[in-house]
Amino acid sequence: MSILKYPLHLSSAFLLIIFFIACAESDESTGPDGDNGQNGSYQVVEAFPELSFARPVDLQHPGDGSNRLFVVEQRGVISVFENDASVSSKTTFLDIEDQVEDRGNEEGLLGLAFHPDFANNGYFYVNYTASNPDVTIVSRFQVSSDNPNEADPNSEVGILSFSQPYSNHNGGQVSFGPDGYLYIAVGDGGSGGDPQENGQNRSTLLGNILRIDVDNQSDGNNYAIPSDNPFAGNDQGYREEIYAYGLRNPWRFSFDANNGQLWTGDVGQNAYEEIDVVENGGNYGWNTMEGNHCFDPSSGCDQSGLELPIIDYSQSNGDRSVTGGFVYRGPTLSELEGMYIYADYVSGRIWALDFSDMGNPVNSLLLRADFGISSFGVDQDNELYICGFDGKIHKLEQES
Repeated sequence: MSILKYPLHLSSAFLLIIFFIACAESDESTGPDGDNGQNGSYQVVEAFPELSFARPVDLQHPGDGSNRLFVVEQRGVISVFENDASVSSKTTFLDIEDQVEDRGNEEGLLGLAFHPDFANNGYFYVNYTASNPDVTIVSRFQVSSDNPNEADPNSEVGILSFSQPYSNHNGGQVSFGPDGYLYIAVGDGGSGGDPQENGQNRSTLLGNILRIDVDNQSDGNNYAIPSDNPFAGNDQGYREEIYAYGLRNPWRFSFDANNGQLWTGDVGQNAYEEIDVVENGGNYGWNTMEGNHCFDPSSGCDQSGLELPIIDYSQSNGDRSVTGGFVYRGPTLSELEGMYIYADYVSGRIWALDFSDMGNPVNSLLLRADFGISSFGVDQDNELYICGFDGKIHKLEQES
């Protein structure tokens, strides 16, 4: 998670101090390499002024045509409410706070995904950190049989779990792709510099984006391996769940609603942040590389077989932690159609990446928010929303 790459012992108050210092030091008109300058025609507004949340980290819609939104709070609570700017109350959909370990900045309930057939089966999936010892759990719940705005807390079925050697770099996104498979973002295990070399180790689930088939079971698991996963059926000890690897902390990925292309922001170590288009079997370089630059070794690294980011940006301008976003396919901001909208948590800057010429993408600064941007989400019409650590859900709009 973008904010969450900072050390575990830093308090939330101290993180906010870092955020405001970075904003004060950051040049308003500079940004990632290739930044096309400030575009002053956009602003962020509160999408639901009457609602507030504690550290919202994800926003999803159920895909059932109900025009509802679900917001995930890191502490272990999911709320549901009508997608209406005048809505004045929300309902607790699921509360698993007593199961969730969120003492660390990068732990907690981190992701929510609704099954493509949720309207009929009521299944949804979550990704959270549990304790004793720290472990990531991906599990399935089901909606209550008599209330569509409440989940059945006793319906949990474990899907996948694995230990976390450190308390940071948990990734946490879960999302169904256009192929109907569940994708799971997993960080490199944490600490700094990938001390366990997980990023390039295909025998671990850490440092990857995983892809599993939750509609089938095999080998005693509550899921099956898609036949076209890159290491399906291998005899080298590689984890067959891996879809792509070589990632440090892929905090927020999304699929382009038009073509299914998979985009992620990957949080950097101490110099560069990056945006990747993720493909089946791709090796995205960590910890050999950080962005487009050698990391280990610091020069002359072997880049053969590595997929380089679409864009990276330096942390030298006060931008410290990328928050992956969405290719905009909404109905209201026509000038942004087909652009990848993303942000930096610490600086609060939001950019639009025009990748119509993939070999020469053009990056434009839209604005700088005065809150930490933890995540983006879309509603059933693909309109874009922003989760803020000011406790609010925001949206972009053009200034009149």
